Amino acid sequence: MSDCRLYLVSPPRLSPANFAEVLKGALAGGDVASFQLRLKDIDDDHIRKAVDILRPIVQAEGAAFILNDRPDLAAELGCDGVHIGQEDAPYAQARRLVGPSGVVGVTCHDSRHFAMEAAEAGADYVAFGAFFPTATKEAKTHADPDLLRWWSELMVVPAVAIGGITIANAPALIEAGADFLAVSAGVWDHPGGPEDAVRAFNALFRAS
Repeated sequence: MSDCRLYLVSPPRLSPANFAEVLKGALAGGDVASFQLRLKDIDDDHIRKAVDILRPIVQAEGAAFILNDRPDLAAELGCDGVHIGQEDAPYAQARRLVGPSGVVGVTCHDSRHFAMEAAEAGADYVAFGAFFPTATKEAKTHADPDLLRWWSELMVVPAVAIGGITIANAPALIEAGADFLAVSAGVWDHPGGPEDAVRAFNALFRAS
């Protein structure tokens, strides 16, 4: 049985009130470690509204609620942590804002150097990708499962795999040592619906 767990990432566009029911359905499918709210090109008030509606749903199920890009709003709105990219707030600033107990995850693309820097700074996880083609965002880099294998053999900081992950292609990443699979469209656009997708991912983890 693998120790890998599911890390849900929101669709890039959503109506918080409508998505709340979709999210509840997904969480009913089984174990979810965390949910990242990743909304681009919208104003702060829309982010605040989305967090106020969705955060209690996620936290009630024992999952961590992570906000993308914005450590300031993550701290203000009671999120469990923040995920930052290489062009976002620096790690030290994010850590200062969310505090010592908050989660700070860092996008490291396909870079061993970025990942080592993030781990040494104190990041709670590093994220590698994109492992597969994705329509959710424009992938700047392509990562190979060997990167996960290398990381898992050397480091204790968890690794998140991201980018085009589906139930069909996930086994290679689980086998390579990913601690979390960050999945967006592979859950929300699953033919059987999000609840079935989460159930299927958890079945993969148990079988690995």
